[in-house]
Amino acid sequence: MTEAVAEVLFPKEVIARRVRELAGQISRDYEGREPLIVGILNGAFIFMADLIRALDVPCRVDFVRLASYGSESVSSGAIRIGKDLETPIAGRDVLIVEDIVDTGLTLSRLVEVLRERQPASLRVCVFLDKPERRRIPFTADYVGFVIPDRFVVGYGLDFDEKYRFLPDVYVLGRSS
Repeated sequence: MTEAVAEVLFPKEVIARRVRELAGQISRDYEGREPLIVGILNGAFIFMADLIRALDVPCRVDFVRLASYGSESVSSGAIRIGKDLETPIAGRDVLIVEDIVDTGLTLSRLVEVLRERQPASLRVCVFLDKPERRRIPFTADYVGFVIPDRFVVGYGLDFDEKYRFLPDVYVLGRSS
């Protein structure tokens, strides 16, 4: 059995429209300020690039790379920061950008870690939200799309480092 792209969940035109809507909302919320946009590598880089190009406010950019301990399919919530921020965030407005939130464990832990650094504000923007998989309460401030508990790829999301390049979001299925 191998994986196969089963169906288009969100075509690129729908994604582009939603990204512009999110950017408008974020621009209004950060009017007169210059937020630091923190992307979580690798999955968020495509979404983040499109998002910041659609903003109407100036911003700074930095990235973190996280590793979750536990099995490959289940996050324990304990995170190791493989690449930390290079920008100090004390007193800054910070917006974390992530590709997907499912269990909420890793993202909520990152929020805790960054709050300890005393930013002026800290918000989270996720491209996809899978609330059915939530293991702890977690609500993002900005959500692109809420999706059912299905494995998706494309637009930066991968399976075994494949499919990130696809411009649409697909449900990944299995074929014989």
